[in-house]
Amino acid sequence: MTQYLLSNITPTGGTIEPERLQRIIENVTAVTREMQTAGVWVFAMGLSEPSSATVVSSTDGTVTLADGPFAELKEYVGGFTVIDVADLDAAISWAGKVSEATGLKIEVRPTPSFGG
Repeated sequence: MTQYLLSNITPTGGTIEPERLQRIIENVTAVTREMQTAGVWVFAMGLSEPSSATVVSSTDGTVTLADGPFAELKEYVGGFTVIDVADLDAAISWAGKVSEATGLKIEVRPTPSFGG
């Protein structure tokens, strides 16, 4: 089994009407339950908007902080789900369900396997 990161690609500056947001929450909850029942769900969480970010860099023991996102983009990672599935085809299948539930594009990326 391989773990995959399913990233929700969220457009910046958008607002969602409360009724649509409620439908999205219901849809995502249903897909999450389906993943849990199938035994593939590992972890998921939403993220705050990029404007809430703090960028940290360190050189020679000196830590520097910057407010806001690392880069100005039209889209950002608004949340993610980690799943553990047999292969990329299975990950893509689950990503399609997440995309359908959220109305967002989903980036699928395998996690590296270190040492074995």
